[in-house]
Amino acid sequence: MKKSLRSLCGLAGLLAATSLAAQDAAPPAAMPDPDTAIASINDQPISLGLFRLFYSERLRQQNAENSPTFQNQAFNEFVNIVVTAQNAVEKGLDKDPNVRNLLELQRLQLLSRLALQEASRTLTPTEEALQKAYDERYGQEKRKEYKARHILVKTEDEAKKLIQVLDDGGDFKELAKTHSLGPTGKNGGDLGWFDAKQMVKPFTEAVEAMSPGSHTKAPVQTQFGWHVIRLEETREADPPSLEAVRGELSLGLQRDTLSRFIGELRERAKLDLNDELIKSDGAETAK
Repeated sequence: MKKSLRSLCGLAGLLAATSLAAQDAAPPAAMPDPDTAIASINDQPISLGLFRLFYSERLRQQNAENSPTFQNQAFNEFVNIVVTAQNAVEKGLDKDPNVRNLLELQRLQLLSRLALQEASRTLTPTEEALQKAYDERYGQEKRKEYKARHILVKTEDEAKKLIQVLDDGGDFKELAKTHSLGPTGKNGGDLGWFDAKQMVKPFTEAVEAMSPGSHTKAPVQTQFGWHVIRLEETREADPPSLEAVRGELSLGLQRDTLSRFIGELRERAKLDLNDELIKSDGAETAK
């Protein structure tokens, strides 16, 4: 057995190398039939397609390069899986109800993913649908951008003291350079231009309530600490172009389409519940 497995490792390396390389270089007719047996382990034929699937997955998981060394390593690992699985069958472990249910669940999950992938390929949003979604999402949107500075400190008392200094004519930039814990402190707390959606909610709400040229009269708390904010300017901004949000809109439309696809399948499905079992299970749960 050991001698035959060593020779099979070399055979696996050859077939894996030629078949994997052939996927890019050769026409389909030149590729070995996936159903061709790459080996027989304890009289159980092992197909090339099965090993190729395992090998490709190992390449991806380990981010490895296709090489004779890795091919032999993968084939040895594959043989270990086969012989231990065969041992489990010999012991009747595959007859355990939990094992059968787990295998069936994995089969259903795989087929479900394949069905959704196939539906995604055939349900690509049209340009008309993308344009309509863009018009609905961005066509009437009025966006305002803000230019502001902030000072981030650990405690509310620190923030209150800084506000008092600002009320007395203190220089915001210098105070930020001296006291701010944020990465913008060295630049006088300059946040540049930003959309309100880019900031956490308490910060956004404070900025939206301010007038240009003013600073917050009370500290603003976020998960990062306590902020003192100065709003410098505001401006109206154009909505993003269709090209800039095409990916986002396309994903949203695909999700909606797949949701309808699943809903239609459920509508057509015949569902018969075991009322007696449900009542019994409900009674047991109630106890």
